[in-house]
Amino acid sequence: MKRTIKYLSFGLMSVLTFTACSDEFLQDKKNYDNVSTDMYNYIEGANGRLNDIYAWCLPQTGDLSSGTNYLSVAVGTADIAGKSTEEYSGFSDFTDPQKALSSMGSTNSVPDYFMGAHNNIQNSIYGRIRNINDFIKGVSESTLKEEQKDLMLGQAYFFRAWCYYNLVKWYGGVPIVTEVSDPVKDNYTPRSSAKECIEFILDDLEESAELLYDQTAHGGWTGEDYGRVTTGTALALKGRVLLLWASPLFNRADDQSRWQKAYSEMKADLSTINACGYGLYQTSTNVNGSDFAGQFLTSGINPEAVFVALHNNIEGDGLDNQKNNRWERDIRPANTGGGGKGAGLAMIEQFPMADGKMPDLSGLADLSIVGGRTYKDTYSKLERSSYTYDENAPYMNRDPRFYRTFAFPGFRWAYQGDATVRDSHNPDYNGGKDYVIWNYVWFVDKNDEGKIESGNSFGADNLLTSKVGVYVRKKSDDLDVNGSPLYQYVGADSKGSAPFYSAAPLIEIRYAEVLLNLAEAACGAGEMAEAVNYLQQIRARAGYTADNNYGLQTNLSSDKATCMSAILYERQIEFAYEGKRFDDLRRWMLFDGGTLVEGAGDVDPEAQPLPSNWKVTGWGGNTCTWLGFKQLNGQRRENVSFRTADKYGVGTTQWDGDPLLNGGGTRPDGVDFRQTDLTTQLESLRTWYTDNLVTRYTTGDSYDSQKNVLYINFRPKYYFLGFSQGALDHNADLPQTVGWADYNNSGANGTFDPLAE
Repeated sequence: MKRTIKYLSFGLMSVLTFTACSDEFLQDKKNYDNVSTDMYNYIEGANGRLNDIYAWCLPQTGDLSSGTNYLSVAVGTADIAGKSTEEYSGFSDFTDPQKALSSMGSTNSVPDYFMGAHNNIQNSIYGRIRNINDFIKGVSESTLKEEQKDLMLGQAYFFRAWCYYNLVKWYGGVPIVTEVSDPVKDNYTPRSSAKECIEFILDDLEESAELLYDQTAHGGWTGEDYGRVTTGTALALKGRVLLLWASPLFNRADDQSRWQKAYSEMKADLSTINACGYGLYQTSTNVNGSDFAGQFLTSGINPEAVFVALHNNIEGDGLDNQKNNRWERDIRPANTGGGGKGAGLAMIEQFPMADGKMPDLSGLADLSIVGGRTYKDTYSKLERSSYTYDENAPYMNRDPRFYRTFAFPGFRWAYQGDATVRDSHNPDYNGGKDYVIWNYVWFVDKNDEGKIESGNSFGADNLLTSKVGVYVRKKSDDLDVNGSPLYQYVGADSKGSAPFYSAAPLIEIRYAEVLLNLAEAACGAGEMAEAVNYLQQIRARAGYTADNNYGLQTNLSSDKATCMSAILYERQIEFAYEGKRFDDLRRWMLFDGGTLVEGAGDVDPEAQPLPSNWKVTGWGGNTCTWLGFKQLNGQRRENVSFRTADKYGVGTTQWDGDPLLNGGGTRPDGVDFRQTDLTTQLESLRTWYTDNLVTRYTTGDSYDSQKNVLYINFRPKYYFLGFSQGALDHNADLPQTVGWADYNNSGANGTFDPLAE
């Protein structure tokens, strides 16, 4: 049976130049969707078309659940992916027990990562694939020199593979389109099996790696070409794809041949990736995890950045040449001009202690919130720390990366800018250079202090209602780490636009992921000692030494399940707030262990039977049990903040209503992470907390209308998404994914099985 894939081509919105091109050329050629084949006979024309592919296919810094970023990837925001993990709290569309995603209508519609905007070729992933196919055909048949063709085609094959990877990880098998089809109804392409799609992606990546080898496998691109994909980029994505295919999501029976293939090919490719100039970002001045923080702030050639989207700090309002990374403005506190992102309690408490081990949370009292700390017995195969976890000072004795991931009241978080221009009541802190976050809260009514759902609190230093309990500071351009910030701080303008126009790169594949992908493949193939070696390299960069085996327990090389658990834990920590956790949870089916057990009392009006082959049979029939990981379904995630002590009474709703300062309290100096003696500073801060603040836990995941506690419910059919009503309406013959209602077949169960070969 033939299935429909339609293309509707409208004009290109704007051109974002990736490398140097003729200004005259860009003025003459604005629409790259409707071009003549003669364009490819000129290096300027072909390069302009290639730059257009980069501009539309590189990862973006927006939310996965809004805008055009549904065609890209999660980057660590509190979007539909981030809020499905331990990193944030609050149910997402994927985890809400009261809302089942629909493939039959627009209400609660399943996200459309398949077609996207049907009336705009760049905002449709198959529109982007069409442009890439046009480029491949045009360059291949052009009169350019062969070496010019190779360099351009190598980059195009990578991006075609990148587009298909982002489809396959959601849907399994999808239509493979390699020709340039006209946007007419009679053009059909069948939905290929997941195996065929994986093989197609791998072929494109190997072709890319080979074509780019001579140019990039001797140190990579330099000068104006830095940031382009390389042989190493292609091989790194190839490793991610091989790992995806070997993981339980696609490999329910734990077929060892997939692990062996992934391990052997990734190990063989590592030397070539290294030859492209990639490696862990490290300096000789690493203090309290400063190298970990600094890897995101390198404007020049960065060995960590295997696949990277470059940005600039040009201020503007949608200018063609403006490409800012908005992460800095999103995470900075409101009294600096930012928005602020609140870290979930689960992520804070699961982070390692200073000895590299998980905190021992078993002795902590239950929270007043029913279901609080449901995660405290997870990763049961991993050893607990000898350090005592202090819930009233969670920052004591933590992994160095902890201090580069979170910001608590009393932490320095320096920046360069004058926030008083935006609001005269904002703290100045020497033009931001000595900024300390003081986000403790107070109440104006004592009765609100004990209410876990009360939002009637006010934050210090003019944060007021625009505050969060613990800030995410991961990937921040901290002035104490980078003395020449990559952002242009704009205090205020006539449009009131946000500051922090940042040129910070967005790294989609870090070298650390290359090592951890290989570690996971090695473990899956039974090569645990080699897997441990890669873990040790990651831990060494974080600041651990061989003196305590880099904080790793000693049985990892002899216990496969424990070794794999340690690898997944390391990924959770190393890649926190980088958009990788949700993919890992899906890959290992950690919401239910692959048992496909529906949540208690779940009501899905469109529920359809799932095939028996969807149940995990490898790993003892339950990946969570095998790993010692407590499944996320049935858990809750809460929040933590710190309020002023009872002795200070209540405050007011105004910027100067802080009862601590008004009641004679004082603040210590902010904790300065540039100083090697961190423990003394933190001990001093803990003493101040004890005298002045009270730890306060608040609701993260919601309750129902009757105030009954709700728990995470990721429905088993979400492991592979169905097509939305909109996508099916535009593709009348496209088969729906099994387990999802088919809009084109009166709501009957879908017929396409992503696991069928």
